[in-house]
Amino acid sequence: MTDTPRISVVICAYTDERWDDVHAAVASVRAQRHAPEEIVLVVDHNPALHDRLKRSLPDAVVVENREARGLSGGKNTGVAIARGDVVAFLDDDAVAAPGWLAAFATHYADPAVAGVGGLTLPMWPGSTTSAELVALAEGPGGAPARNGTAITPSSTGLRPRWFPEEFDWTVGCTYRGLLPGPVRNLMGGNASFRSEMFPIAGGFDSGIGRGFGKRPLGCEETEFCIRLRQRSPESELVYDDDAVIWHRVPSERARFSYFRERCYAEGLSKALVTRSVGSQDGLASERAHALKTLPRGAVRGVGATFRGDPSGLGRAGAISVGLAWTAWGYAVGVRAARAAQSARATTRAATRATTTRAAKESRR
Repeated sequence: MTDTPRISVVICAYTDERWDDVHAAVASVRAQRHAPEEIVLVVDHNPALHDRLKRSLPDAVVVENREARGLSGGKNTGVAIARGDVVAFLDDDAVAAPGWLAAFATHYADPAVAGVGGLTLPMWPGSTTSAELVALAEGPGGAPARNGTAITPSSTGLRPRWFPEEFDWTVGCTYRGLLPGPVRNLMGGNASFRSEMFPIAGGFDSGIGRGFGKRPLGCEETEFCIRLRQRSPESELVYDDDAVIWHRVPSERARFSYFRERCYAEGLSKALVTRSVGSQDGLASERAHALKTLPRGAVRGVGATFRGDPSGLGRAGAISVGLAWTAWGYAVGVRAARAAQSARATTRAATRATTTRAAKESRR
């Protein structure tokens, strides 16, 4: 690969409700300082939306999901079509800062780097528009955001005061405790991988992650990254907070009820991940987060309360609830997996017994 890799950007869409968001996402990719090789827009089993987007975005490669309904199938379809040396993924309700792809590209000069992820900042309800965010990040005359002439806001809109930054992953954003450098896995809505790694890892698992009509599950990118590292141990995955995107948080996802449901669903998803890749690799980062980052966050929240911020106690409480609901979901998921395995074993045993009786009767 050259020092300037060709990067294909894959965006997965599924609903007309995000029509404006999808167009904003595509516009932000068009505005990249490191021009994309192509923009591949995969529509998830929605023929009417596919036709509309194909007409409205003639400069993008608009295709239908060729695999099972859901985000994993959509990503696999995009990967199969992409021509670039690198495939980058952007959520359909996110916009990328102008230096997003350029930040990714710098890391691929190192042949050991198999994938690079970036910083995902929340666009809370009431946020400034996507176009304004991209303009702020670009700065006057197209200058990069970090040269002192432009502003890259850490978040926009109205973050609920009870919402702990340690749990920003529940709304698809980078959480407190994640540091730049090598990481176990990348966040799926702001990630890139060398194209050659997909045949090695085997693609995204459609049995894990988000699909139509399911709980707010996830972890398809976590399982993929762990599987990639297991099959290519010399490969590195890197988190770079210069690769900035903003991810929209709808009002319903800023509610405590969604927070609890998302934590529970994450536990269910983690049970599927550990069944696929083993608990040692599947829970390594989660153990560190639960044992170090979350206790510090709870203490920070209590301390803020004593300093006159009553919402600090709410954040400390939310951390406790989030951890408990995630653990609950994981326990339920593990129990369900064991029950399913036991049922399959019982079915196999019954089939063998029936086959044996039939064989004996045929010999009589």
